[in-house]
Parts: sequence; C-alpha cells; structure tokens
Amino acid sequence: MDHETRTSGRSARPGKIIAVHLSYASRADQRGRRPEHPSYFLKPSSSVGESGGTIERPGGTELLAFEGEIALVIGSPARRVSLEDAWDHVASVTAANDFGLYDLRANDKGSNVRSKGGDGFTPIGPDLIDARSVDPGTLRVRTWVNGSLAQEDTTAGLLFPLPQFVADLSQHLTLETGDVILTGTPAGSGVVVPGDVVEVEVDAPTAPGAPTSGRLATTVTAGRHPAYDERLGSLPHADDAQRVAAWGSPEAAGLPEQAPALSVELRAKLEKAPVAGLSAQLRKRGLNNVLIDGVQPLRPEAKLVGTAKTLRFVPNREDLFTSHGGGYNAQKRAFDAVDSGEVLVIEARGEVGAGTLGDILALRAKTRGAAGIVTDGAVRDYDAVHEIGIPVYAKAAHPAVLGRKHVPWDFDLTIACGGATVQPHDIIVGDRDGVVVIPPSIAEEVVDATLAKEDEDAWVAQQVAEGHPIEGLFPMNSEWRQRYLADTDHE
Repeated sequence: MDHETRTSGRSARPGKIIAVHLSYASRADQRGRRPEHPSYFLKPSSSVGESGGTIERPGGTELLAFEGEIALVIGSPARRVSLEDAWDHVASVTAANDFGLYDLRANDKGSNVRSKGGDGFTPIGPDLIDARSVDPGTLRVRTWVNGSLAQEDTTAGLLFPLPQFVADLSQHLTLETGDVILTGTPAGSGVVVPGDVVEVEVDAPTAPGAPTSGRLATTVTAGRHPAYDERLGSLPHADDAQRVAAWGSPEAAGLPEQAPALSVELRAKLEKAPVAGLSAQLRKRGLNNVLIDGVQPLRPEAKLVGTAKTLRFVPNREDLFTSHGGGYNAQKRAFDAVDSGEVLVIEARGEVGAGTLGDILALRAKTRGAAGIVTDGAVRDYDAVHEIGIPVYAKAAHPAVLGRKHVPWDFDLTIACGGATVQPHDIIVGDRDGVVVIPPSIAEEVVDATLAKEDEDAWVAQQVAEGHPIEGLFPMNSEWRQRYLADTDHE
C-alpha cells in the first residue's frame, strides 16, 4: 500500500476485519471485569461502510449501539512479528464505528456474527493517517451523537498497547496487506435510534500537524419490514440484561438501579438464622406464603444465603422449543449472568419429568460465584452436581434433558417456585428444613427478631433440661419472662 493510498483515502475492501472484545480500562471498569489478555472476533468485509452512509436498524429490534474505535490498516504482511517490530506493519490509522445489534447478541455472544456482521455495520474512514507520522500511544478517539460528545479517550487508556494486537494476532494467523484491526471502544457507547447521526474521529493532537481521520458520519435509518424469519434461525430478543449491556448502565437504559448485594453484616446474621425461625417471624408479619415447598437439599449440611436471580421455564411445545430452546437460550444466558452471592431460582411448575440443570450448568454457576440454585423441578447428573459442591435444592432427580418437558423462556422476572412468588433481589435462605423467601425491605428486622428468639428458645431449652415443666415456660408467661430477662441481663 503506497503513501498516497494510506493518507488520502481508503483502499479496496479489506480481506478480513478483526475486532478486539474489550481493550479500554474505562470500558472494562464499566463492564466490571478487566481481561488478562486481549480476545478477538471477526467481522465480515461485507459489513464495511463509508462516511456519509447509513445503517439500518432492522425491523423488530431496539438495541442498535455505536462503538467509536481506532482502526489499524495493515500495510505489509505480518506473521510471528515481535512487539518491537509490530508497528512497522501498520500502514494507516483511521476511525471506525463497530455497530452492534444487542437484540441478537445473546444468540451468538462472543462470535458476534449476527449482532455485528450486518451490512454497513463497520463504517471506516473518511481519511487515513500515516502510521509513520504518529506515536501509537498518543492517539485519541472521540464520538458524537447528534453533535453531543458521547465518547472520548486516548490510547493511554488502553489495557494493551496497539502494537500488541498486531504482534499477538500474528502468532496465530497472517495479517495481510489491507486487513483491518478494530482496537476496541472506550466507555460511553450507547444505543441510537432512527434519525440519529453518529460521528467518530481519530486524531493525534500532539503530533506535528495534528493529523486526523476527519469525522466518520453515519445516519441511522429504520427498517420497514420484519427482518428475520423464525423458520430459519433465532429471532431478536431484548431483555433488561441486554439493555444494560447496550446502554452501558441501568441508569442510561432507563431502568431502576439494581438492588445492592447483601451486606457482610446481614449475610452473617442470615447464616446463623434457621429457616424455621425466619419463617415464624415472617408469619408474625402476615407473610405465610414465603416457603418454597417440596424442595430438598443435595447437601443438607450446606447453608444457603443469597439474593434471587430468577429463571422461568414454560411447558414444552415443540414449535416454541424450536424457536427458544436451542442455541444461547434463556437458561444458558441466566447461568452466564448469575453474579457472586446470587441464588438462581428456577420456576419449573413442579414438573420433575426432566432435568432443569445438570453438572455443566452447576459448575458454571459455581465459577460465577453463585450462592446456590433452587428449582422446583428435577436435577440431572445428580452425583456430579453433588460433587461440584454448590448448594442445590431440587424436587427430584431425573435423567432426561430439559426439552422433554420444558422450554427455557425468560429470566430476571417475577416467578413462582414451589408455590412461592420470587422476585429478583429477594433474599433466599435455605437449610435442612427448606427454603424461605424474604422481602429485602424487612430482612434486617426479621433476622434480628429471629436471632433474638433463638436466644430465648435456647434459654427455655436449658430450663426444660433442668426439669422444669413446659406449662407457663413455653411460651413464657410473665413470671418466666421476668426470670429470663434477669438471667440474660435484658432489663
């Protein structure tokens, strides 16, 4: 690629486009994880668009998100090049917009084939900056939506330097002349709607002449017709988890802020409180239908304490299982999304004619830090799930796979499990006696009362062991109450 091509316009369509999943510290912190090494996905060359063009948001979708990025154009083939020599293989730097359709992301998360491979989903340009004229550590990327600045960061904010992407990729494949590397996006990416205009610019403000790519402008248009046929593949689906991912935060997505995790102090109290005692205190407060009936622990010795993440199955119907049961379905998405300290609570309608989870999903929940799993259905791979060690409560064991009786339908919604209504962020506590659901707003009050009653019952048990009759002692009359208060220094 000669100098003129590198600096005054974009060459022919690239042979391949390789994009980095997560590279800026600002974006990584927004997502709550910092990768140890870069990871990548491929975009088709047919997704390339030019400045001044349009991108269509397909009919039936809502979560088209922009990602302003620095694009590297390879100038000479690179295979097993060193970090020191990698930049010599970059001809040009320019702006790119790595558009993604989050309605399709869950179905092929990671590969991004459908969510980021659409026609026009990778506009690049308008001008190229000669890589020889800039320091790769001092580039800047900015994005505007309808004239308002949405993203701004520099390559100083990268987790990995730009030359590392070239050197790393060259270990695995040959980077050919004209190939493009999209180097990731900083925080600030969000959703755009038909009529919005997105502009991306890459420049080197401290380099001589402050070279720039110019503004890469793309206008969002609306698809006029339904874009996808359920007979051919999975359909778009937008849930709150994808909305948060697309917008960057619950607040930006217009969703209520997620409830905080259990405090260390409250968790410690709940660890000490028996389910029977908690149930009694809830009953005193008028809550009688808070027990998940019929479930038994695989490991009776393990106490279960956490906040609910909910998953719902509906009865199997063959056409619905075809559209919702395969691929990256709601069950897999829920197990991938469960967070540390959460309990995955599954509505299976009490149906035990098929497993609702097995060893692989139990292992995934454990590695995610989940506190446990509760299902009013069955478990398959019972012995393997038991060995994994995560607390699991289920109604039965059954060897059949999910599709025999269930369609995984949705998660993070109000469900019914074992006769109890469970909402996301409810507090779940389980022991040998069973599992109880506690509304978060009264959890502190309920557990304090439970522990106080436990102390009282322990004192009563001591009196019974010493030979005192039950009458008047359990429950305590006023005379025994005074003795209790005196003995335990509660006056």
